[in-house]
Amino acid sequence: MNNNLYIPHASPVKTVVDSFWQVEGSPRYNREHIIPQGMVEIIFNFSDSPPISAHLPGKKYCLGNCFINGFNTVPVRLELPKQQKFFGVRIQPLAVKKIFGVASGEFTNIVVDLTLVDSGANSLWHQLAEQPDFDNRVSVFSNWIQKKFPVWQPQDEMVNQFLSGVDQHDLSVKDLAYSLCYSPRHLSRKMFEATGMNTEEILLYKKYLHAVHLIHHTDLSLTNIAYQSNFSDQSHFIRSFKNYSQMTPGEYKKTKGFVKGHVFENVR
Repeated sequence: MNNNLYIPHASPVKTVVDSFWQVEGSPRYNREHIIPQGMVEIIFNFSDSPPISAHLPGKKYCLGNCFINGFNTVPVRLELPKQQKFFGVRIQPLAVKKIFGVASGEFTNIVVDLTLVDSGANSLWHQLAEQPDFDNRVSVFSNWIQKKFPVWQPQDEMVNQFLSGVDQHDLSVKDLAYSLCYSPRHLSRKMFEATGMNTEEILLYKKYLHAVHLIHHTDLSLTNIAYQSNFSDQSHFIRSFKNYSQMTPGEYKKTKGFVKGHVFENVR
């Protein structure tokens, strides 16, 4: 498998796009379990295969050529083709509404065909499919998005930074509202629009995301991770983690793949 990742560092692209990625090749596994990762993704499928199945609890989707998925609070299971080629773009949450006219919270826990949201998405898919490599696809998408760049307010950028970061999981609702210059009520509306969760829910979600980050990138004990992620106790940590991922922290630690938040199942 060939994997590419690019994080834009220059404005204005970095204010809209968190990162670009691409996977291509023959996976050794035929099923992928993706736990919630706190991001909005647009994914372009260039695989030469039948439609790919995606399963969320109680829902099944046949993925099209390009689709968008928001802040999930439940895992996604993918049935992987023998040959795959995906190009993905992780979009800053508040940019979604400014670019597509639909708040990113509308895409939480569902997969939506992007051509139903933006009529130009099909043309963009063809432009990207024609490119010979990852770098050229990054350039094409960057040029496309520049025509849609939103005008940012300072508060919008601060909210995006909060939602995209792995820290600030230990704040109270009041402290977070103060740091982002919103009233608690206005902030809760803003959070729900961006994520489908209110402020209290997103703060718990951030604790979970911080724990996922530590499990994947450190050798800390689960007890220490629960403490550093600001859970009240080990029981609260395990219960919350399982509510989002449908596995315990220990199960994720044992089975985690090379990509954060991904577990690969069923060796071919």
